[in-house]
Amino acid sequence: MLAAAIGAPDARILVAGAGGTGQEICVPAALEPGWRFTAVDPSAPMLALARANVEAAGFGARTTFVEAGVDALPDTPAFDGATLVGVLHHVPGDAAKAALLHAIAQRVKPGAPLVIAGNYRRYADHPRLLDAWQQRWRMKGATPDAVRAQLAKILQGADPPASEEVVFGLLRDAGFDAPLRFFASLFWGAWIAVRRA
Repeated sequence: MLAAAIGAPDARILVAGAGGTGQEICVPAALEPGWRFTAVDPSAPMLALARANVEAAGFGARTTFVEAGVDALPDTPAFDGATLVGVLHHVPGDAAKAALLHAIAQRVKPGAPLVIAGNYRRYADHPRLLDAWQQRWRMKGATPDAVRAQLAKILQGADPPASEEVVFGLLRDAGFDAPLRFFASLFWGAWIAVRRA
């Protein structure tokens, strides 16, 4: 989605909450050899994991790794696009979510796309979706004990936006327009929005 929205062979991409698999860098880096990435994450172990995966894929020279929050970057619109994948539902409270999105908005150029993906909907409000989630894990081979442990971990450590409308409101208030959902599965949603000019 980001490549289709940017449509340029050279771009600077902000990857907010980059720790983990590094796929938010590896996939577009393979598609767009002229793109450069700034991977930001406050968690040293998660950022180290992403760095290892990005370097193993051969994209380390095109990626700057920053162990900090987005707000630690220079407060100028330097980026042509941004991603925030698998992060927002781990940020506690709507005020902190709004601050993170605002920090991203301040650092991307007007008209720049943001790809945002994560869980939305309050887990307790959707028991049928929770049950389907557990069934999916079982289909992938998880034991009943592993399913219970995974569910307990998720319910304890996450604070997803209450609805898609809340996601849209957070984006709008931060300075992003025209959010478009391009994927959804159970609690997970993915959207693209554009930085207001």
